[in-house]
Amino acid sequence: MNKKTSLAEEVSDLIRGKIKSHVYELASKLPTEPELMKALGVGRSSIREAIRILVNDGYLRVQQGVGTFVISSEGNESLVATFERGQFSELLEVRRLLEIRIAEKVAVNRTEENLKTIRQALDIRKRMATEGDINACINADIAFHQALADACGNSILTELYRASSKYVCNAFGQIYTSTKVFAETQDAHERLYLAVKEKDAVQSRLLLIGIIETV
Repeated sequence: MNKKTSLAEEVSDLIRGKIKSHVYELASKLPTEPELMKALGVGRSSIREAIRILVNDGYLRVQQGVGTFVISSEGNESLVATFERGQFSELLEVRRLLEIRIAEKVAVNRTEENLKTIRQALDIRKRMATEGDINACINADIAFHQALADACGNSILTELYRASSKYVCNAFGQIYTSTKVFAETQDAHERLYLAVKEKDAVQSRLLLIGIIETV
């Protein structure tokens, strides 16, 4: 199992998956502890901790002396918890969908003050890429795209994008060891800025899609 998370978290993920895929149906009784231990190949303490996690997340209810029951296939997990558990490929897919819509909306809704913030982040991105400072360059790239999101005129899109940013930032830090790709895509980012400045939603969308394909 994955060393980056605890055994109990891995077990809770497995059980959660079975709930979401309806292997364990809504209102059904979960297998007993010994049955789960045998099926998942883990000890009693890991099963109990996994059950506790899923109870806290709103998937299960423990009825003393009777058993553990599935009460929801969705739970009450926070958005942050979902991001933390998701695969990077899933995060990128969602982020790309958000960015395309943001690119269209920001071109229509941006203000002059927004443009100043976007321009500042873009200038820092260029300087950090030239200087080869990968961490600062990643932060500036994230700041540029967040500035676009902040200016899109939809607060929910803005906050969804913000919630994803720290996970993308962490992933970029593992993927990229130099600023080469950021330097190579600077011109595309400059053209995206100009399209937003000119309020050209169609061009903004097309340029953003081109940038996405380089990741």
